[in-house]
Amino acid sequence: MTQPATTPLQAVANSIRVLAMDAVQKANSGHPGLPLGMADTAAVLWAKYLKFDPRQPQWPDRDRFILSAGHGSMLLYALLHLSGYDLPLAQLQQFRQWGSHTPGHPEYGETPGVETTTGPLGQGISNAVGFALAEQWLAAKFNRPDFPLVDHRTFVIASDGDLMEGVSHEACALAGHLGLGKLIVLYDDNGISIDGSTKLAFTEDVPARFAAYGWRVARVDGHDRTAVAAAIDAALTDAERPSLIACRTTIGYGSPNRAGTAKAHGEPLGAEEIRLTKEALGVPQEPFWVDPQAYEILGTAGSKGAQRHEAWRDLLALYEVAYPDLAAEFKRVMAGELPPNWQETPMPAFSSAMATRAASGQVLNVLATAVPELLGGSADLTGSNNTDLKGAADVQKGAFDGRYLRFGVREHGMGAIMNGMALHGGVIPYGGTFLVFSDYMRGAVRLAALMRQQVIYVFTHDSIGLGEDGPTHQPIEHLAALRAIPNLWVFRPADAWETAVAWQVALARRDGPTALALTRQKLPLLDRDAAQGAAQGGYVLADAADPQVILMGSGSEVQIALAAQALLADKGVAARVVSLPCWELFKAQPQAYRDAVLPPAITARVAIEAGVTLGWEQFVGTQGKVLGLEHFGASAPYERLYQEFGLTAEAMAAAIGNW
Repeated sequence: MTQPATTPLQAVANSIRVLAMDAVQKANSGHPGLPLGMADTAAVLWAKYLKFDPRQPQWPDRDRFILSAGHGSMLLYALLHLSGYDLPLAQLQQFRQWGSHTPGHPEYGETPGVETTTGPLGQGISNAVGFALAEQWLAAKFNRPDFPLVDHRTFVIASDGDLMEGVSHEACALAGHLGLGKLIVLYDDNGISIDGSTKLAFTEDVPARFAAYGWRVARVDGHDRTAVAAAIDAALTDAERPSLIACRTTIGYGSPNRAGTAKAHGEPLGAEEIRLTKEALGVPQEPFWVDPQAYEILGTAGSKGAQRHEAWRDLLALYEVAYPDLAAEFKRVMAGELPPNWQETPMPAFSSAMATRAASGQVLNVLATAVPELLGGSADLTGSNNTDLKGAADVQKGAFDGRYLRFGVREHGMGAIMNGMALHGGVIPYGGTFLVFSDYMRGAVRLAALMRQQVIYVFTHDSIGLGEDGPTHQPIEHLAALRAIPNLWVFRPADAWETAVAWQVALARRDGPTALALTRQKLPLLDRDAAQGAAQGGYVLADAADPQVILMGSGSEVQIALAAQALLADKGVAARVVSLPCWELFKAQPQAYRDAVLPPAITARVAIEAGVTLGWEQFVGTQGKVLGLEHFGASAPYERLYQEFGLTAEAMAAAIGNW
């Protein structure tokens, strides 16, 4: 039998390679190329630099490690197993199988030590910007002389594909602007993508691009462990610039016939090629073999991390004595708990018609005083989104104690950065843009929902009601598209009071994201007391004795339903008006409540919404009607658009008249 590797880091690297290729082969599915290629670099990082405690993976001051190239998930699973996390070898042997904790791509909440769900390329490295930003912000807020309570780094392994995706350009440019010096990216520069050589489509000078962003850059041989360590050492000395270390590697390293080729990327090597690879690496042919030295060296790294964790707990205890109020606040935000009695914060005293975007801005400013961990901004639309916090300073390089983020025209990057902020903990992120541009950030929104992260989206200019900007800016299909994402709550409030409720619901919700769809045009105030029913997602806004029909809608069209109710009353038809600002929340209510709002016996129903009608059929039933838009908008004052497109009280009343 071939003797085990003689150096500890080589033992770690080769053990990673064996576990990766064998797990992929057993599953007959997966990506062995990246783990084989980046094993040396990862071994250096985890053995010598990464601060972690495998027994308590959620330690607040741990370093964050993000495998942005999530297709190479067996690299991460091997590292977690070897380091002593609760991921036994049996789990690696069940890679990609039902019920295992080793899914095809790393999934947050599924596997201990996985910091974020990765796989959609570009998202992980962009999340990392959010992790690093949250760390800097919390450090500015809580650290005091001799008390570095928040002092950790964010490390990333990213691939060519990550750096091709546009989202990474947006996020990394902002990271350079902000000077996030505790962010270090190890770039797997292997020159191969699924189609073949990256030269087919990707010939830019990546380090030069990152240098232009304001990053510190270096190039190394990714298989030279000494050179990798020297590059990380140098990166650690730069507190004002994030670092990119381009690690030139060979994809599928060690495989005699597949190394350096696209064939190594996304399919099992095959039994014979694995035999030859193990022979070339000088390791035993035994399936899932691990060199005992690998357990020893990464176990030692974990033990050192546990000691650092214990020292940090001692620091926290002293901090509690020196700064008891700050310590209590730190423990609260890191536990994800809202301040006591925050819901008793008086809402603004609305007294006249206003756009729900304007109402949102007022509510946000009130709640931000009660919930200091609210941190967010806008994608260069602050004045339009009403997302600014009055009197608050901007978060900028060297000034991380601000309260407002300037994301720039970077919706996609903003969404991914907010996910990282939420995942880091201690922060409730919010971000604003026009609803029509939610398309740009849809991938990040979907991942926030998948990971059940509390992220709040302020989407303004929510319909043809924005008027003259025309169809390019008028969202028609976007509400339906967002409602299609599982676990995303979409709130479209009908007035200022409903907007206040929507914000309160979004803050109280801890298991997923919430999107607020808000108007540009002014809306009349509804009944304040009745509007509290928005907390159930849908409620009876205006009723009639023995209603014969139900009129329903969301947002700016609820006022049209109220006007239609009055027209029908003049004709002797009793109509109930139901506001449905959040479908997902309404459908989560008990059946008895839903039936009380929408009695099954009343089948004469009409819904109205200035968007595609998809989805309303579940509320109006097979005999109901929906007034909406199955076409794009136009450039004109919004009053004219509603008239031309038949979104009027008269049209709604006429639809009922057809019964």
